[in-house]
Amino acid sequence: MSGRLVGILLLLCGAIAGGALYYLQIYAFYEPVPDDGAAVHLTLDSGERVALNYDGFSAIDASSSPIRYRACFSVGSVSAEGVTPYPTAIPRNAPRWFNCFDAEAIAAEIKTGTAQVYLSEKNVAFGVDRVIALTADGLGYAWHELNACGEKAYDGTVVGEACPPRDTE
Repeated sequence: MSGRLVGILLLLCGAIAGGALYYLQIYAFYEPVPDDGAAVHLTLDSGERVALNYDGFSAIDASSSPIRYRACFSVGSVSAEGVTPYPTAIPRNAPRWFNCFDAEAIAAEIKTGTAQVYLSEKNVAFGVDRVIALTADGLGYAWHELNACGEKAYDGTVVGEACPPRDTE
């Protein structure tokens, strides 16, 4: 009888821990991002940032990680002349409840060429760039992407002098 009780207790603890871990990863740290107009910009090759006209902004972010930012919005036609492309960007999955951001669909549009990805802001956090994908049908998506310094810093490689100093706050 006591072996059965220990087994049930272990299963119960595992289920509670699994449920808590799921909640913490999917729901706990995300917060809505207010539309302050600062998030929807493109960086030109000259380094200047220009604002986009947009509607329907919806975004989430979490202080637990610099790469949890996701945003969706709609834009009119945008001239990409002189805008810095970001060809290596791959959209990261968003929580299922943030249903305007479908990373697989965005990636498919990038692959087929119906969406183009551009740099929005370099080093929005150490080693992290904000990128924006604009689709042919006027939709826009933003997320954070690890840049070369971020990939080095987070995989343990020596960062070197080419990277900006890291905030240690």
